[in-house]
Amino acid sequence: MRIEIDNGSGFCNGVVSAICKAESELDTTGTLYCLGDIVHNSDEVERLRKRGLVTITHDELSSLKGVKVLLRAHGEPPSTYKKAEENGIEIIDATCPVVLHLQKRIKEAYASRRPDQQIVIYGKRGHAEVNGLVGQTDGTAIVIEDRDGLAQLDYSRDIILYSQTTKSINGLQDMIEEIKRRKSADTEFRYYDTICRQVANRVPRLKEFAAAHDMILFVSGKKSSNGKILYGECKDVNSRTHLISNPEEINPEWLDGISSVGICGATSTPRWLMEDVKDYITRLCAKNG
Repeated sequence: MRIEIDNGSGFCNGVVSAICKAESELDTTGTLYCLGDIVHNSDEVERLRKRGLVTITHDELSSLKGVKVLLRAHGEPPSTYKKAEENGIEIIDATCPVVLHLQKRIKEAYASRRPDQQIVIYGKRGHAEVNGLVGQTDGTAIVIEDRDGLAQLDYSRDIILYSQTTKSINGLQDMIEEIKRRKSADTEFRYYDTICRQVANRVPRLKEFAAAHDMILFVSGKKSSNGKILYGECKDVNSRTHLISNPEEINPEWLDGISSVGICGATSTPRWLMEDVKDYITRLCAKNG
């Protein structure tokens, strides 16, 4: 059986940077707090936990004093930095540069907005990155996840639209076209494609990779928004695409009649985990002769 790992899959630059910063601090002190899961992959979170990375919530942050806390690539709202300063917490900021730039743009737009303008973010409600973006507007930005969410908007008022960096380009374009269709003729609609191209540009390559194999194993954490999007792209071109978190979720029956397996993953999927999946399949094949 031919088993291939997609060389374009795995951590994006923002995640690589965050994990490198965490490991560097852990090498020095042996302990570091991280606000939320450093990456939406439970296996990688567990690996770093064993090295001394302690995942905390925002409530737990409020009770800490004088420690070091890493902010992951997703970014945080201004209130987090304020709380850290009040508690004498040293921030190790691993916010992705792409996210930082978007936060700055939204903050500037909010500061210079007119009263009749609505700032809208196309993204997943409650997602860490989206929370950080909404925080730049003192919590006033409107978050839309899909067409149903567009009912929240007042189409007699001006609209400024941004996107979570990991959303799909097609999804954003659909939001843009639908808002254009619904808005009043005399209102202004400004929209910005703020999707990370390092993530978006993976889609054509993934589609090609998925079509080149009999079966695809897409490795991703259950919490990964990016993983769900990229898995769907693979599934569209190869119906025998399976979403798994780790090798233990592989059903041996999936391999029946299969001569080639492609392994790929999200921007939050570590390379070592995809290698584990490959090794597991190799052992299964050897066992079954």
